[in-house]
Amino acid sequence: MHKTAIILGATGLTGSLLLNKLIDDDAYTCIKLFSRKPSGHTSPKIKEFIGDMLQLENFKADFIADEVFCCIGTTAAKTKDKELYKAIDMGIPTAAAKLSKQNDIPVFLVISAMGAYSKSNIFYNRTKGQMEEAVLSQKIPNTHILRPSLIIGDRSENRMGEKIAAWMMKILNPLFFSKLKKYRSIKAETIATAMHLLTKTKSQMPTIIESDRIQLIAEVDRK
Repeated sequence: MHKTAIILGATGLTGSLLLNKLIDDDAYTCIKLFSRKPSGHTSPKIKEFIGDMLQLENFKADFIADEVFCCIGTTAAKTKDKELYKAIDMGIPTAAAKLSKQNDIPVFLVISAMGAYSKSNIFYNRTKGQMEEAVLSQKIPNTHILRPSLIIGDRSENRMGEKIAAWMMKILNPLFFSKLKKYRSIKAETIATAMHLLTKTKSQMPTIIESDRIQLIAEVDRK
């Protein structure tokens, strides 16, 4: 196979880990990165498209691939303006899904969040839920929406709040079992592994994957 993949958010924690996996996978001969800044990678597989991600439709001619991985996301601490926050967390994945539909890309994966619900009273959950509905409305055959719980990993920037939460979850994780497993924190590496593996399963049906199932999918790769 000679596949072309698109990654949005390759400079982030999960996106960068996913990028490394695709670079190492011989099935991929071209990996297109769409972002506002260079990734810093030098692999000959990579083609970078730098520009305003809020105007993603301007990249339509280059937005051609076999698969799209959307790892875009911001935080309330980094983006305090709610309109801008929504433009990033909902607007970019929605635009990517629309371009994928227009350009006949059959596989679309996007990272959402646990608790996503379009009618939630919580702004963050409501935004993620609205994003999911917008993506699903495009009816891309192989759509996978991943809903991880607290994502942990080595970030380039210092997020003290997340570090404290990760420390607390390390203690609490063993208490979450059976149906509560989805509340356990999850490694960014695990999410990247699951996204990579999901492209090998052509379900032809959209799937919403909770955090505990993301963990199970990734564990297949370790066996």
